[in-house]
Amino acid sequence: MKAAFAAGCFWGVEAKFKELGVETTVGYMGGYTDNPTYKDVCCGNTGHAETVLVDYNPKEVTYGQLLSAFWKMHDYTQVNRQGPDVGEQYRSAIFYFSEEQKKKAEESMPKDAATEITEAGDFWPAEEYHQDYFEKHKGTCHF
Repeated sequence: MKAAFAAGCFWGVEAKFKELGVETTVGYMGGYTDNPTYKDVCCGNTGHAETVLVDYNPKEVTYGQLLSAFWKMHDYTQVNRQGPDVGEQYRSAIFYFSEEQKKKAEESMPKDAATEITEAGDFWPAEEYHQDYFEKHKGTCHF
């Protein structure tokens, strides 16, 4: 199954989800242009959020577990930012693929969350150098 989350810089978000043993792809979702590049998204000209697409087996990791991890990995009260990263591309968002995901996301959302819950649209994978960034660079981010 698929799930998609935006919680700031996708490098750190991807690393946190990978700790759950799921497959991930970083990219862009929630915008209004086709095939955006990192440069386009970072300039704030596309409406996209840096997003992690999660491919998971619900018998091993549930959508509820993904939601729990999402709420713990970022400051969901901030609007269009996470720490020093500012802009709509760093917004907190859950992109749902089914009405069941939408319902579970809404039920799990803290009262003070500035997180958008939106139907998933086109997902555009980021450039290869962004994929598995922490594994390639042994980096740290806002976590």
